[in-house]
Amino acid sequence: MLKVKSGDLSRMGLLFERYHRELFGFLYHMSSHADASEDMVQTVFYRMLKYRHTFTGDGEFRTWMYHLARNVLIDSAKQNKRSAQQYDVQVYAERIGGGPLADESLQKEQEVALLQEALGRLSADHREVLVMSRYQELTYNEIARILDTTEGAIKVRVHRAMNELKKIYLNSEYER
Repeated sequence: MLKVKSGDLSRMGLLFERYHRELFGFLYHMSSHADASEDMVQTVFYRMLKYRHTFTGDGEFRTWMYHLARNVLIDSAKQNKRSAQQYDVQVYAERIGGGPLADESLQKEQEVALLQEALGRLSADHREVLVMSRYQELTYNEIARILDTTEGAIKVRVHRAMNELKKIYLNSEYER
């Protein structure tokens, strides 16, 4: 990114190749809309170019990138005023994998659907830290820098988010 900042814009393609899937995953988990997530990825890379002068190189590039992605996500939510979360169960079913028996596969799909419903019912803050830590596999330290807080605060947020997710999931399962 420092080379892009200094004027070597050809390096932007390399950054895109390295990070566009990671960004898409984060934005998709937060918005649950594939098309909108693809658009937001493009917007993030546009903003990287536009605001390249703000990248100092003191911290990690990923931290700066996630700051931009969060801002794009917030701007998109303000524009679209979307509050309902609909998660694509098939994406997560593939992650879990299916057994040879159809019943096992169906049960796993149902469990994934319940989990995704529970994730969608979390507050945006709790969903964000879980997506960053569990799906994007960012360290607590990286998340703390992205959210401009301490690592200890992130540990507490993740713990509370997991407890809330567990409570929602178990209540959903009980209601079935």
